[in-house]
Amino acid sequence: MRDLAGAPGRAVKREQRKIARDGWGARLLAKQDRSGRWAAGKSGDGGLYSPKWTSTAYTMLLLRDFGLPADNPQARKACKLLLNGGLQPDGGINYGVWAKWTKRSETCVTGMVLSLLSHFEYDDPRLETIAKHLLEQQMPDGGWNCRRADGATHSSVNTTISALEGLRLYELCRRHKVREVRAAQRRAREFLLVHRLFRSHRTGEIMKPAFVRFAFPPRWHYDILRALDYFQAVDAPRDARLSEAIDIVRNARREDGRWPLQHTYKGKTYFEMERVGAPSRWNTLRSLRVLRWWDRFA
Repeated sequence: MRDLAGAPGRAVKREQRKIARDGWGARLLAKQDRSGRWAAGKSGDGGLYSPKWTSTAYTMLLLRDFGLPADNPQARKACKLLLNGGLQPDGGINYGVWAKWTKRSETCVTGMVLSLLSHFEYDDPRLETIAKHLLEQQMPDGGWNCRRADGATHSSVNTTISALEGLRLYELCRRHKVREVRAAQRRAREFLLVHRLFRSHRTGEIMKPAFVRFAFPPRWHYDILRALDYFQAVDAPRDARLSEAIDIVRNARREDGRWPLQHTYKGKTYFEMERVGAPSRWNTLRSLRVLRWWDRFA
């Protein structure tokens, strides 16, 4: 309705309100316990980040993607837990025993949680602390790598897409340090463009086969459809270095006009949304809005 059909904003908001009452969104919200967590008794961090994929963080990522309204009280309750339970002394986010020992954040997790807090408009000045930390962690090549503290010198596309999504939503919802946040995103987009989204900048080979297979939900993983969906969301300028990735998306379309689910990531889930090989509503939606953005330049 919002991205393809041009429905009025009021109609979109009416439909959004149904997410908490019907379908996948309602089923996930029903799994939340009274404390505001999901899978609370299944891990050492009280269900905040693990187990994958039934924890609070990963359930909230799904609810964000479903379009659950920002003012949903159950989501806001979970936001408070994710922030209070994950903020580290360095300004980033992390969970679990390792985080308690080291007092160090993890950049992928920081990007994810910043995106959640921003999307659900959780009003807390500590969001500025998180965003500042994320900006400080950007590497000289323009991207991010969660292993930087362990000596990594080249950015990771997995970490970079998480950071980009977090900063995009932070820019939209918080409006703090907009110039710095936009500049950081431009540098990171250039990092992805240097790699044509999926090729080694040294050899030209495909970095990882999974990067050209479209999964939903992507969880913490990167692929070119997730990256292109970010590019269209920020209405980035057309760049010829995206052409090969766009062709891969276009060629994945089935004869019936839909896109299949090509890949999933192993782990426990509350229920199966789509089957690998079958038509995917999520891959179809994302592909259509990416191509609509790209073809607008033609």
